[in-house]
Amino acid sequence: MFLITGSRGQLGSELAKLLPEAVLTDVDTLDITNAQAVFDFVHQSNIDTIINCAAYTAVDKAEDDEEKAYAINVVGPKNLAQSGAKIIHVSTDYVFDGCGHKPYTPDDAPHPISVYGRTKLAGETEILKHAQTAVVIRTAWLYSPYGGNFVKTMLKLGSEKDTINVVNDQIGTPTCAADLAQAIVAILPQLNENNSGIYHFTNEGVCSWFDFAHEIMSLARLNCKVNPIPSSAYPTKAKRPFYSVLDKSKIKSTFNLNIPYWKESLEKCLKQF
Repeated sequence: MFLITGSRGQLGSELAKLLPEAVLTDVDTLDITNAQAVFDFVHQSNIDTIINCAAYTAVDKAEDDEEKAYAINVVGPKNLAQSGAKIIHVSTDYVFDGCGHKPYTPDDAPHPISVYGRTKLAGETEILKHAQTAVVIRTAWLYSPYGGNFVKTMLKLGSEKDTINVVNDQIGTPTCAADLAQAIVAILPQLNENNSGIYHFTNEGVCSWFDFAHEIMSLARLNCKVNPIPSSAYPTKAKRPFYSVLDKSKIKSTFNLNIPYWKESLEKCLKQF
């Protein structure tokens, strides 16, 4: 039996469609920060594999709310890993500082520069320390028709404004949550101790947030001009990695995955909005 935590989020919602037999929980039905509650739930529900999509993802808010971010991003994963089930855990490109200039591999040394990044990295450590069979998947720039995300924000602004400013010096890769969900479903039957470890998954390709916004306006046929600006003109509480392109060769070769190009996935996803 599969358990999907954070099942009402972007990724959890996509996984729930692909795994109709899975047990679905969210913050109101399972407190992953409560070790006893997690252990009891997993064993009473005969859970064999957990897909942990639960996370504290408010990057700027986390700077002032480290205790809660730590509870959800570190204590929660530790409790899930100690339950005895196999686990697929979703992490983030924010474990890197973004000072590199070539795609980060899972073996590259992490160096987070925000509370969010630090807590997500600590959560990875707990997962790999306590779970016998665990796959940690770092992803980036996630979007879907569910929850709040960059694509939804751009569509809203694009329909309300004539021009917007978007940073053009932060480089990464958009990731369609449906593509990541399909990859996770493909990994499930292959999950074993021998392929436990850290993997990277985003869509293929590279762009800036400005490029991403421009493509959204173009595909959605919105007459909103996107102006490129430096990050210095749009200060945020938490530091963002300037370069967070992830190398996906390990996940592709280990689990025999084909990953779509980001523009193709964006076009396909926008048809659902």
